Amino acid sequence: MIEIETNVKTIIGMIHVGALPGTPQNCLPIKKIIAQAIEEIEIYLSCGIDSVMIENMHDVPYIKCNVGAEIVASMTALAVELRKITQIPLGIQILAGANSEALAVAQAANFDFIRAEGFVFGHLADEGYIDSCAAELLRYRKMLGAESIAIFTDIKKKHSSHAVTADVGLEETIKAAEFFLSDGIIITGKATGDAALIEDVLIARQTTTLPVIIGSGITTENISEYWDFADAFIIGSHFKKNGSWKNSVEKEKVAKFLKKVLILRT
Repeated sequence: MIEIETNVKTIIGMIHVGALPGTPQNCLPIKKIIAQAIEEIEIYLSCGIDSVMIENMHDVPYIKCNVGAEIVASMTALAVELRKITQIPLGIQILAGANSEALAVAQAANFDFIRAEGFVFGHLADEGYIDSCAAELLRYRKMLGAESIAIFTDIKKKHSSHAVTADVGLEETIKAAEFFLSDGIIITGKATGDAALIEDVLIARQTTTLPVIIGSGITTENISEYWDFADAFIIGSHFKKNGSWKNSVEKEKVAKFLKKVLILRT
C-alpha cells in the first residue's frame, strides 16, 4: 500500500482528463484524451512531482455512482497508458461517488490509491443524495484482492450540503472514517480551488493518526501555512492556466511550486 511519509510531505498533481465519450461535453476521441493526459503527466514528471492523480472532472453533469461501462473503460484505457510511463504512485477518482469503479480501474492499471467521496455518513451533493459506502467498498476491495490500494476519504466533502449531519462535527466524522478503516483523511474547502480552513486541518491533525491530506486550494503562496499540519497535498487548479481546473497544466507553475516545496523541506 502507498505510504504517505509524514516527514517528507507528498505532493500529488491532478490531471482533470478531458470529457469522456458519451458525456455531454465530449468532443475528442479517447486517443486524443489520452494524449493530453500523457502531456500533462510528462510535465509533472519533468518537474519532479511525487505522485499524480486522475479525475473525470470534465464529465459534467455527473451521474451519481453508476457512471456507465463507457466511463470505466475510458478511464482504464487512460490509466494503463499512464502507468506505462512512470512508477511513481498514481491515484484515481471517478465522479460522482463511483468509488467501486475507481477501485476496479486502479486494480486493472496497477494504481496505488483512490479518492472516495461518501465514505462515512451521507451528504447532499449536486448529483443528489450520496450515501455512505465504506462497508461495501472495503468488501469489494477484499473481493478483488486489492488491499494494496489505499482508499483516501473526503470528510465533509466540498460541493455538498451536510445539513443532515449538522449535529455530527468534523472530529466525529473523522473518527468514524478511521473506525471504518479509511487509509487517509482528505480535508477541503467548500469548492474546487477553495482553501481548506486551517482550523479544520488542525482538528484533523489532532483527531487522527491517519495521514491528513489537503484536497483543495493549495497554492505556492499559502502552502507554508499548512505545511506543518498536513502530510500530503492534492493540487489541481493552481497548476492550471489562469488557476482554472478547466485549463491545461502549466510547467512554469508546477516548477515554481515544487521549488517552494524544496525550500520547505530543508
